[in-house]
Amino acid sequence: MSTTQQKTPILRKRLILSALIPVFLGLVLAPSVKAKDLEIQVGIVQRFGEEKNDEITLSSTKGDILTLRFADRNGQTQTLQTDKVKLQVVNQPLQALALSERIVLGSYATFETAEDSANQWKAKGIEVEITQPERWEVWAKRDVYETPLLRRFLLQSLKAQGFDLPILETEILSQTLQPTFTVNGKRYSQNNLEISAGSSLIQVGVENNESRVYGGSLKLQPNSYGTYTLVNQVPLETYLRGVVPHEIGHGAPDNAIAAQTIIARTYALRNLRRFQADNYQLCADTHCQVYYGLSQTNSRADRAIAQTKGLVLTYQNELVDALYSSTTGGITARFSDVWNGEERPYLKPVIDAPNQVWNLSQQSLADEAAFRRFIGMRDGFNETGRKVFRWNRKGTLDTLNDDLKEYLTKRKHPLANFTTIQRMEITKRSPSGRILTMAIQTDKGMLELYKNEIRSCFSVPRSTLFYIEPVYDRDKQLTGYSFVGGGFGHGVGLSQFGSYNLANLGWSPQQILAFYYPGTTLQPLNNSIVFWKDR
Repeated sequence: MSTTQQKTPILRKRLILSALIPVFLGLVLAPSVKAKDLEIQVGIVQRFGEEKNDEITLSSTKGDILTLRFADRNGQTQTLQTDKVKLQVVNQPLQALALSERIVLGSYATFETAEDSANQWKAKGIEVEITQPERWEVWAKRDVYETPLLRRFLLQSLKAQGFDLPILETEILSQTLQPTFTVNGKRYSQNNLEISAGSSLIQVGVENNESRVYGGSLKLQPNSYGTYTLVNQVPLETYLRGVVPHEIGHGAPDNAIAAQTIIARTYALRNLRRFQADNYQLCADTHCQVYYGLSQTNSRADRAIAQTKGLVLTYQNELVDALYSSTTGGITARFSDVWNGEERPYLKPVIDAPNQVWNLSQQSLADEAAFRRFIGMRDGFNETGRKVFRWNRKGTLDTLNDDLKEYLTKRKHPLANFTTIQRMEITKRSPSGRILTMAIQTDKGMLELYKNEIRSCFSVPRSTLFYIEPVYDRDKQLTGYSFVGGGFGHGVGLSQFGSYNLANLGWSPQQILAFYYPGTTLQPLNNSIVFWKDR
């Protein structure tokens, strides 16, 4: 058992297998599992109250009723019933000024790199937590460094050791956000509210967004940023009904849907730790997996979920880091091509084609000339013909300047006050062709962007698989850059559009997964499988 499992009871939950009945799924012999289903907590509205007029309308489905539970001022559980309730937030004055502080040790575009940074701090003896106020951040753990004196002592100690990036964020609060709702003409104010329905179906309407129906139950709870999160507690297999059709697309071949289902299930269980600081597990957008509840479910996806129930992908009996993207651009990437952290042996460069079109061992894409030849190729790949397989996008100097200023300002970077970019250059690539380092010369000085931070900074490129060409006006003045590349997203693991082609060629879900995650094993969940190791 891993250290993480010892600390976190939820990780010890496993499907209880009562029967293994073979059913054929494409060319895969998949076990049909009758099992006690795991439940997971998904933040479907993550920062409720961030906008002044935020509101959420919860409704029962036809013929049903909502049950609301909360603790009153005396700690007694109160129960109300209604068919519809509107949640709002109001500013509540505090009786006395309050201090809100945190030491931010680092800010990152992705959870994966933030977690690697957190592990490095833990190795130095610093207790930390990973948060997501906007970007992913690593904070000194608040319940450990809980007094102003402890926080300042820690910050002074880190500065003395040469760590210049950690900062102390301080805010004096005169008011707090308070959720409110009205039932039967009476107004209530509650920080923690549980909502359920007899049918386990609840309609959720968020202002300016379409209403969606969710299975399971809901809970409105405070988060770490002074706002609130609406959390959906839902059985894992029900959760997949709201993920699979929206991630893989309604027109995908059956075996691609089945492969996506297994990966989505594996990804969810592997990533239950993402929002520990806020007391839930997953989000409902592309920072995790897109989750729309039970709106727009798909019968073909439902069939794949039922047929693969309990199946996950493992490596040495640990759930794989089941990363995937829309389009690889013709080659998958290593984990370390995109994020910082320990390599995953099953995430490595694979030419995304059913037949050999490029010999990577002889022509590494770390070489700029070889890379440009590769990007010029269009035929023979799994994604050939897809809109984002190859692209050429121009970024004007104004656009690039605005993107970089916004990025540096969020990072509190000393060059955030620059006026203009003078030159951009790709200085290092990985063997898969992904950019590892990009140098940018501004009028205030030079800076470097690394790996996926490039996508986080600039809106023009669709991936980090590109090269750049300067664009000049008639007077030979720099006016922007052309970004010429391929793929959409990080390019690690399964290509969703690539799986379409392999499925159409007759590949089974098992063969598709073995192609994108070499050396892995497909198996039903059991009590021996480790969800993740605390590295």
